Amino acid sequence: MARIPGIDSLLGLLQAQTEALAQLPSAVSSLTGAVRQLGDVVGEARETLAAVHRLALRMDAMAEELEEPMRALAPGLQRLAVVLDDPVIDEIPDTLRKVQGDVLPVLRTLADTHERVAFIAGSTERIMTFVDETSRTIAGLPGAALLGRRRPGTTRIVTEVTDPQD
Repeated sequence: MARIPGIDSLLGLLQAQTEALAQLPSAVSSLTGAVRQLGDVVGEARETLAAVHRLALRMDAMAEELEEPMRALAPGLQRLAVVLDDPVIDEIPDTLRKVQGDVLPVLRTLADTHERVAFIAGSTERIMTFVDETSRTIAGLPGAALLGRRRPGTTRIVTEVTDPQD
C-alpha cells in the first residue's frame, strides 16, 4: 500500500485533537470547580475584610478615647524617666537590704524595750504600793517610832509615812 506523504502527521494531529476534545469535559469540570472554590475564597476574604474593618473601627474609637489621657500623662512620664535615670535608683535595692538587716532589728529591739520598761514600771508601781502599805502598817504598830532610831554603823532608811486619814 502506498502512503500519502504527510498523512501520518495529519492523523497524529487529528488523534491529538480528538484526545484533547475527549479531555475537554473533565478540564471544564475542573475549571468550574476551581472557579467555585475561587468564589468561596473571595466570599471568605470579603467576610474577613469586613471583620478587619469592624475591628479597625473599634480600635480607632478606642485610640481616640485614650489619646487625650495619654497626652496628659506624657509630661509626668517624661519626668519619671528622668528620675529613674538617676544613679541613686540603682542603689535602692542595696539600701533596702541594709534597712532590713540593720534598722529593722533595732526598731524591733526598741519595741521590745518599750514593753520591758512598761513591765518594769508596772512592777515598780506594785512594789511601791506594797512598801507604802507596809510602812503604814509598821507606823501603826506601837513602838514603831523606836525602829526609826539610828544605831551607830547602820544605815537608816527614811520613808515618809502619811496618815491615810489626813
